[in-house]
Amino acid sequence: MIEEFTIEGRNAVLEAFRSGKTIDKLYVQKGVQDGPIQSIIREAKKKDTIINFVERERLDQMSEEGHHQGVIAHAAAYEYAEVEDMLKAAEEKGEPPFLFLLDGIEDPHNLGAIIRTANLAGAHGVIIPKRRAVGLTATVAKTSAGALNYTPVAKVTNLTATMEELKKKGMWFVCADMDGDVMYRVNLKGPIGLVIGSEGSGVGKLIKETCDMVASIPMKGDIDSLNASVAAGVLAYEIVRQRLG
Repeated sequence: MIEEFTIEGRNAVLEAFRSGKTIDKLYVQKGVQDGPIQSIIREAKKKDTIINFVERERLDQMSEEGHHQGVIAHAAAYEYAEVEDMLKAAEEKGEPPFLFLLDGIEDPHNLGAIIRTANLAGAHGVIIPKRRAVGLTATVAKTSAGALNYTPVAKVTNLTATMEELKKKGMWFVCADMDGDVMYRVNLKGPIGLVIGSEGSGVGKLIKETCDMVASIPMKGDIDSLNASVAAGVLAYEIVRQRLG
C-alpha cells in the first residue's frame, strides 16, 4: 500500500535525502544560495535527483503547509510497512516488541509528533487504522522531523483484530485513559503495545476492552486532558524507564 507525498522545509528535505529515501524531484527557490540550501543541492546531485529552480510564487502554490523555506521535494511513494516486519525488527535487535497503536488520530501534527516520539523511545513501529484517521501526509512527514524515514508505519483495517492477533504472539496492550491505574503502578515491561486514543473521544470502547491494562497519567492542573501526542510521549517514556530498570 503506497501513498505519495511532498516534503517541505530544509531540515525535513535534507533528512529525507540522508536517510536514503528516493526523491524524484527537488524544487528550489531561485536565487537562494545559503548553506542549508547548498547542502540539499549537493545531496540531490549525489542521488541524481531532478532539480528545478523556480520562483517563490511557484513554491507557494505547491506548498501544502505554507512553510517551505525555499525548498520542496517530491518523494517517491511512501510504502506502509507490515506489522510482521515490526516484530521481526524487534527480534533482530533482541528486544521485546514495543509498538504504538493509534485509535483515530486525525491531526497530522499529532501523528507526526507521535511517530517522532516512537522513534526516540525505541519503538519498533506505529500502527494506524485505515478509516477515520489521518494517513502519511506531507505535514506528518515534516512534523516527524525525519523519524518517518526510520520508523515503520502500518495501516490496518481493524485495530481490534490486529490486537487479538498480536496477543496470540505474546503481546499485551495498555491504553491511556483517565480512569485507569496510575501508570507508575502498572507493570509495563515485556512485549507491549501502547494504545493512544483520538484527540476528542479517546480510546474507543471495544479497543479499550481489548486492552489488558488501562493506565492514567497523574495530573494536577485545572484542565482535564493532555494533547494526544504529549500523552503518548509521557506513557512511552514510562515504558522506557521500566525497560531500562
